[in-house]
Amino acid sequence: MKKKKTKSQPSRSKVSVLAQLCNWIPTHLVPKLARETGVDEKARTFSPWSHVVSLLFAQLTHALGLNDVCDALRLHSGPLSALRGATPPSRNNLSHANQHRDASMAEQLFWRVLDHLQTLKPDFAGGQRFGLARRFKRVIHVVDSTTIQLVASCLDWAKHRRRKAAAKCHLRLDLHSFLPRFAIIDTARHHDSKRARELCAAIRAGEIVIFDKAYLDFAHLFDLLLRGVFWVTRAKDDLGYRVVKKMRQSRDKRIVRDELIELTVYVSHRDYPERMRRIVARVEVDGQQVEMVFLTNNLEWSAGTLADLYRCRWQIEVFFKQIKQTLQLADFLGQSANAVRWQIWMALLLYVLLRFVSWVNGWTHSFTRLFAVVRCGTWEKWKLESLLRLYGTAAGSFRYLGQPEQAYLPHLL
Repeated sequence: MKKKKTKSQPSRSKVSVLAQLCNWIPTHLVPKLARETGVDEKARTFSPWSHVVSLLFAQLTHALGLNDVCDALRLHSGPLSALRGATPPSRNNLSHANQHRDASMAEQLFWRVLDHLQTLKPDFAGGQRFGLARRFKRVIHVVDSTTIQLVASCLDWAKHRRRKAAAKCHLRLDLHSFLPRFAIIDTARHHDSKRARELCAAIRAGEIVIFDKAYLDFAHLFDLLLRGVFWVTRAKDDLGYRVVKKMRQSRDKRIVRDELIELTVYVSHRDYPERMRRIVARVEVDGQQVEMVFLTNNLEWSAGTLADLYRCRWQIEVFFKQIKQTLQLADFLGQSANAVRWQIWMALLLYVLLRFVSWVNGWTHSFTRLFAVVRCGTWEKWKLESLLRLYGTAAGSFRYLGQPEQAYLPHLL
């Protein structure tokens, strides 16, 4: 009996893999945003749609410079034109577009595409609960920032330290869907706490938000309390307080202290006049037991549960690691603030498109592996669904979330 030959090639398609990826962007959306933001007034021979496709291509192929993008697109001008008539840019056209076309168009494009994809597949917006998040039925938001290093000698607008320049991406991540819900691209010179109110403005009553102590602003925390939002953060070392009441002793051996406190420093007490909860938990960091101090406005849940909740904050570090190590956020195609913002927003847009493709096709391997498959088949006329189903020698596991490597709670390993 003859053995059936396994199919070693994906099914053929009329358009390239890149075109199939970009086709998830609604046809009318880019021209509409170009009119709304005034970008179309500055576009003559190089259309806004061609600009968007060029930057997505640069992200997907890790282009190192303008010539890298322009030469590659010119060599593939045939399959590129099949992508809604997109045209390859010249070096001057792409450089001018990055510098002078308003980057707010890229920002609005990202959020509109994300809303569109969530409308197409509501389950994509709901996501799945992994690890500790399964224990919580409420929506969990994680707020943090990541610094993107730039070339100090070329970017005076982004001076960060004496000999460094950097941009910063402030992000609010939905832990259940692992998708961004709010983002701010700014220079790195300002303190994180100044962006806390903007990041949390849309959080609803009953939801949970977790921040690092860099976002500690007592006036903002009191505003969240009044809005009915639960928050968990870490305390700074110089926190001035007095113990009002000691909470019931926990059976959890990790919990050292659990108490209600009031702030004693005048400015802090004025900003947050109510009581808050202070939890001291013993955690393991780099193989050693250390004590961490957590603050929260939740007076009902157990101290162990709240300590576990803060551990969820690690997932935003996994998100930042994915986009910075996989997408092109190391070499920039322009030196202006506008060009840097265009590139960062296009990186986030590509991330969401790839995540959606993986969701639709039931991809079970890592995000890095997905990126590699799509990048290798950029100009091939293969059906993306067939390519992803064929790729790989063994089924993987759904791995968008990671586990902490430097800070964790021992009993959960």
